[in-house]
Amino acid sequence: MVWDTPGLIAGVDEAGRGPLAGPVVAAAVILDELKPIQGLADSKKLSAKRREKLFDEIRAKALCFSIAEATVEEIDTLNILQATMLAMKRAVEGLRLKPHKVLVDGNRLPSLDILAEAIVQGDAKVPAISAASILAKVQRDRLCASMHQAHPQYGFDQHKGYGTQAHLEALAVHGASPWHRRSFAPVAKVL
Repeated sequence: MVWDTPGLIAGVDEAGRGPLAGPVVAAAVILDELKPIQGLADSKKLSAKRREKLFDEIRAKALCFSIAEATVEEIDTLNILQATMLAMKRAVEGLRLKPHKVLVDGNRLPSLDILAEAIVQGDAKVPAISAASILAKVQRDRLCASMHQAHPQYGFDQHKGYGTQAHLEALAVHGASPWHRRSFAPVAKVL
């Protein structure tokens, strides 16, 4: 495997590129080989209950981790790709330990001062990326739950900001909330 290099390896992934609302969240994780975590997988393949359990286990057993985000305003100013790269860069820079190499899920790399490699479907291939995927997804889902508390009329707790039929109907009726990404076409349309 290409990513079998000595030294600390950080896995990086994000959650929330596609939704019409909320921040994009990224996580970076350096796992501890002496404290293996069973059941790491792409967060999208796990149940919400399993992700929550793994979230706590990853935080307890990883050598270090960092969760960061890019705000809705940053998404609207920079564009979603650049905001995602910014969130990933912030997550890596937030690590307490400096990794020897960073493995990023996908086909693009944030600008880092560390050796880095993009791995397509890395969240299914590399345990550290799987762990980052889980941290980012759970953190973002929790943010959506708090967005729902503030603006229950949109149903953020159900669709997590994605452009479901129910969400689009709520947008048409209520207009955009402060959490909506104004640069995304379905939101721009109702403004």
